Amino acid sequence: MKIAILGTRGIPNYHGGFEQFAEYLAKDLADKHYDITVYNSHDHPYKEKIWNGVHIVHCFDPEKRMGTAGQFIYDLNCIMHARKQEYDIILQLGYTSSTVWSRLLPSNAIITTNMDGLEWKRSKYTKQVKKFLKYAELLGVKFSDYLIADSLGIKEYIEKRYQKECVYIPYGAFPFKNADIKVLDDFQLKAFCYNLLIARLEPENNIDVILKGVVQSGSTEPFLVIGKYDTKYGGYLKKKYQKHTTIRFPGAIYDINILNNLRWYSKLYFHGHSVGGTNPSLLEAMASKALICAHKNLFNGAILGDDGFYFQSDDEVAHLIASVVKDNYGQFLENNMDKIKNIYRWDLITAQYEEHFKTILDKKRIKNFSMETS
Repeated sequence: MKIAILGTRGIPNYHGGFEQFAEYLAKDLADKHYDITVYNSHDHPYKEKIWNGVHIVHCFDPEKRMGTAGQFIYDLNCIMHARKQEYDIILQLGYTSSTVWSRLLPSNAIITTNMDGLEWKRSKYTKQVKKFLKYAELLGVKFSDYLIADSLGIKEYIEKRYQKECVYIPYGAFPFKNADIKVLDDFQLKAFCYNLLIARLEPENNIDVILKGVVQSGSTEPFLVIGKYDTKYGGYLKKKYQKHTTIRFPGAIYDINILNNLRWYSKLYFHGHSVGGTNPSLLEAMASKALICAHKNLFNGAILGDDGFYFQSDDEVAHLIASVVKDNYGQFLENNMDKIKNIYRWDLITAQYEEHFKTILDKKRIKNFSMETS
């Protein structure tokens, strides 16, 4: 079975959730001797053609020079290359800039698309961009043979709006073991005496709300904001809050071991994501026994349930920082770890994708056989 993964900036992960997912899925399937190809930006730091048994195709990506418009060119280049191959299945991760080229997708391959979140709800976008994203979502549904949702909320939305079946397969995480307190030395932190968030610095992740709450709480404990701040909004946040010496901006960190240690030894972990499905960083926090304070919404609630705290305002953030003691909520941590081990563990998730691929390929073979014999 030949499978291609499109829609990411590439693997190994140096960017975000879809890249992390593609890395785990591709490696797992390659280990099982599937023929897997992942499309990478030509700017990706990894320049080899094979990574852990996964074929890597580098395509020209002008996003750094052109901004968002460059994403469309990158996606087009990936699709045009894929047209010349003999893939059985193409897995598209997201639809934001790729679906405008949907008519160019190879007709001989099965197209299955992970629909990501409700991109048109992101507050950073103008009305015109949101209108386009709704159209792109429509194209993603129309030109995909199969749809995948990583959240039950997204699955319900897709099926209700488009009357098309959508398979639910969430993201995953690995239970974190062997915590190393020495990791804290590089950040000048003491165990369980700091709070943090890990996210892209974007408005819909409620970082401004969280940091207002940090200031309002009057806490003298360090608060780490981990994420790229060399963007317009990231720069705005850093400039606004860097005068508060307890709030630190170490920048983006992609080493999963460092991130998991920071989660493990944190007092409170704030998860402000409000748009999208199952966010990988939430599962990774659960897998690292972080005590989670999440933005109150359908997506976070479906994963975290009653085993965490919720906020919607800076006042609520301030109250949580001032009142919650991690030692009192050990059962929350154990319950969340059990969810990771029994529901969201990566090998369980990649097995669901493997089964999905087998099922849709079998359906195609049965259909082709029926046509040949009719």
